[in-house]
Amino acid sequence: MITLLDHLHHPTDTIRLDYDARLVRRKRLVTEAGRAVMLDLAELTDLSHHAGLRLEDGTEIALEAAAEPVLVIRGDLPRLAWHIGNRHTPCQVEADHLIIRNDHVLKGMLEGLGAEVMADTRPFHPEGGAYGHGRTMGHSHGPDDHDH
Repeated sequence: MITLLDHLHHPTDTIRLDYDARLVRRKRLVTEAGRAVMLDLAELTDLSHHAGLRLEDGTEIALEAAAEPVLVIRGDLPRLAWHIGNRHTPCQVEADHLIIRNDHVLKGMLEGLGAEVMADTRPFHPEGGAYGHGRTMGHSHGPDDHDH
């Protein structure tokens, strides 16, 4: 049985996953060294909230966010964040910029709102959500879900 770990003692390998791949229940993962690991969890789990895995033989594998195509956004951040959130788009919030996954439609919208938008490749760590750790297969608003 594979155990999810909140902290690591002696990881010997790493699995890097992009934002979408970090949401799993049952999936074959491959470490940087090429070792296949079959993850079979009881429920859908966001691996972003775990430092790694302990395999049946005691081996610890670190979990890291993989670099992926993103847009780095600068400008009137509260206004831009509102427009991004209004589209239910995952967003990483930093002190002087926002980061979203690369999307040409959103890029055009943000530039039209006066944002400076730069394409980049880096690990993506969006906000988890106001009502818990965040995401499910669809988007969730929390205890008072509503229809659009």
